[in-house]
Amino acid sequence: MGISQRAYSLLESSGYKITNQRQTILEIILKNRQQHMSAEEIHEKANKINPDIGLATVYRALELFEELKILHKLNFGDGRSRYELWEEEHHHHHLICTSCDGVYEVAEDLLEVLEDRIEHKYKFNISGHQLKFYGICHQCQEDCSNEC
Repeated sequence: MGISQRAYSLLESSGYKITNQRQTILEIILKNRQQHMSAEEIHEKANKINPDIGLATVYRALELFEELKILHKLNFGDGRSRYELWEEEHHHHHLICTSCDGVYEVAEDLLEVLEDRIEHKYKFNISGHQLKFYGICHQCQEDCSNEC
């Protein structure tokens, strides 16, 4: 089952309608899945498709999608939440550019071995983890070397 089909199924089975607004917001997230967009960024794109979609509607839809485990809310310490699609067994980490606020995924789980060691040594059942690296992305480094 595809992500959008799973999302629609979760909405319906939880008693929620698949409104045009929710459908538009979900499609934007699906089309921009690598961007980790904020509510404001999603609203900007949604508004181009349907000017009647307000920011409050986007926030409500994102909150619902998070509650239903369609989306995962991320906090990178920059004062705004960002969202990515929920995937059960998909552990990954993030690179956050402090220059352009870009967010990039590190697809491999770099902490799996460490997690196993901690669980064994401390008899601690780990349910998850997050790892974030902050720095300057390649594009910003190039831009700076050309302008600085």
